[in-house]
This record gives sequence, structure tokens and C-alpha cells, in this order.
Amino acid sequence: MICQICEERQATVHYTEIINNQTVELHLCEDCARKKEIIDQFGNFSMTDLVKGLAGFIGTESKEENLKCDNCGLLFSDFRKTGRFGCSECYKAFRAELEPLIKRIHGSTKHVGNFVPSKHSKEVQALSKIEKLKAEMEKAVQQEAFENAAKIRDQIKRLEKGIKK
Repeated sequence: MICQICEERQATVHYTEIINNQTVELHLCEDCARKKEIIDQFGNFSMTDLVKGLAGFIGTESKEENLKCDNCGLLFSDFRKTGRFGCSECYKAFRAELEPLIKRIHGSTKHVGNFVPSKHSKEVQALSKIEKLKAEMEKAVQQEAFENAAKIRDQIKRLEKGIKK
């Protein structure tokens, strides 16, 4: 699929936004996605926009408001207003409050979408394959299919070795 903006490069970012119950889909190349600030220069989606979208799901008068990052002193209430963390430790400080919200909206606390930055795609695909193979190996062991489990184990080792290079 070709980028809908530049109409030159391959679309690797597939962005869906719902505004007033109207779904808008954009299929963009990485460069155009950066220009529209859908992803940053590192290929990450805008966390600020995500958090601001989640803010409506966070109760306004609760014990969460008094939470504070021990490292930088940012209050959770300030985080809700700006959508920005004060430091890297804020992720840990507010984790318990954020995980259920992200899971409720995203359906998971792990990224399961289609977008993988091109410079990391092979590594991410290998890690995903390893995860599936480990589950497959565990199932083979439970079924006492040890020969098959050993083959899967060897396949996992080869994939892991390829990632470390």
C-alpha cells in the first residue's frame, strides 16, 4: 500500500482515529507519519497523545491524584494535565494506575499492532517467533513429545543466536 500523503513510499504506519463516532484511517510512510507527529524520530507513537486520550478514563478525585514520583517529584495530577512524565522513573511510579487503563483501551499492555519500525522489524519478528515457539515447545513437553520439543528448542536457540549478533 502506498502512502496517502506523499504517494511515493510504502505505507508502514496504519493509523486509525475515531472522532465523534467517525472512523478515519490513514496509511502513511514513516517520514509522513513523523511530519504529522503520529510517530517521533525514533519510530515511537506519541505517548503524549495517548495519555491525553486516556485522561478521560482516570477519576478526578481519587487517591491517584496524590501519587508522586519519588525521583522527580511529579504529581500524578500534573501528569494527567500535561500527558508528560518528568523522568524515566515516572513510568514505574504510575505503573499501577496506567496498566489497567491501557489494557481497557488497547486490549493489552503489550504492543500487538502491525507497525514495527523498519530498523527493528527483524528483531521484533524473531522475538515474536521465539515466544510462539516456546509455547509450542511447552505444549510438546506436556504431550510428552520430547523429540519434537528438542527440535523446537534448537530452533529457538538458532533464533536467539541470530538476535544477539
